[in-house]
Amino acid sequence: MRIDAHQHFWIFDPVRDAWITEKMSAIRRNFLPTDLSFALKENRIDGVIAVQADQSTDETQFLVDLSTMYAMIKGVVGWVDLRSPQVAEQLAYFSQYKIIKGYRHIIEAEADADFLMQPSFLNGIKQLTEYNYTYDLLIAPRHYASTLACVEANPNQQFVLDHMAKPNIRDKAFDTWASFMEKLAAFPNVYCKVSGLAVEAQWPGWELDDFVPYIDHAVATFGKDRLMYGSDWPVSLVAASYAESIAIADHALKGFTPEEQFAFWGGNAAHFYKFKNS
Repeated sequence: MRIDAHQHFWIFDPVRDAWITEKMSAIRRNFLPTDLSFALKENRIDGVIAVQADQSTDETQFLVDLSTMYAMIKGVVGWVDLRSPQVAEQLAYFSQYKIIKGYRHIIEAEADADFLMQPSFLNGIKQLTEYNYTYDLLIAPRHYASTLACVEANPNQQFVLDHMAKPNIRDKAFDTWASFMEKLAAFPNVYCKVSGLAVEAQWPGWELDDFVPYIDHAVATFGKDRLMYGSDWPVSLVAASYAESIAIADHALKGFTPEEQFAFWGGNAAHFYKFKNS
């Protein structure tokens, strides 16, 4: 199967979803599986990983419920409060739903550069490891150091970096990001999503070649067996159509063999998130 390893569903709430600014007016509405199904079919995508967009257990349950109605959802990355003293109980409750593959916290919104190294948060990561759940890393540059420290402290936890750590493609910034990618990729338990890149470029006005140096560096550091495709739909729609998001990745992977293409477009995601890729 060809898998989109990163996308979202929501019923828009202007208060809860205040992060969707007026500049992002194209996505200030509901987005549900029926809104995505045609784009998946048109682009030969067979399934998706639905990732949390709101930090609540209601969000996790919402995605689980959607998965019972739409076969396109091959896995859910939910949210629980990893800092809570009751995190083990929360994970125990949600463990009844095998569709849940992992969890995420929106670290990029946290002002504390050392958020990932808080003792309470590290305890939450330890609990994820106990349950064999994955963890999606969504970070800002101020979190680079603590991300490396957190990963080093948890060698048995499976991590995946969202959106290639959001490189500043708009301003063609490269060196600091590239150095971080090299350091993070040195940990074999970390995968990387080639996802959401159009939003980090100049929009409108980006060109396919704008992304090539960044994707090339992700390939050079993580290798071809730890990269996976994700659209970040519908957030990506502010800067690119679904087909354009596909084209951004496809344009940079022309040197991949058929086997490497298979791994990038689905095999690696299936291995990481532990679902049957057939």
